[in-house]
Amino acid sequence: MGKSVGLLEVYGLATALHVADAACKATNVTIEAIDKNKPANADALPVPLLIMLKFRGSVTDVTEAVEVGKRAANEIAGYVAAHVIPSPDEDLEKMLKINCI
Repeated sequence: MGKSVGLLEVYGLATALHVADAACKATNVTIEAIDKNKPANADALPVPLLIMLKFRGSVTDVTEAVEVGKRAANEIAGYVAAHVIPSPDEDLEKMLKINCI
């Protein structure tokens, strides 16, 4: 069984870097990967680039990192989605390592 994973999708790279810094300073997590996505409706969004941060650690630390990250994201441009997976499936582990940046 792998470490739990926290997913936090935010608006823009500046927001993502701010979130990563805040979450890693506040909790005992690591960044598994950072992905980027420019959706079809990008022009209608507050910032046209979405960034997905993937945190790894214990369930408690990852949950807290996502909460800290949501607050930090709201200080800049906001977040789109947040989710914690306590025990990722073996096949999902391969997908979690994919990185687009």
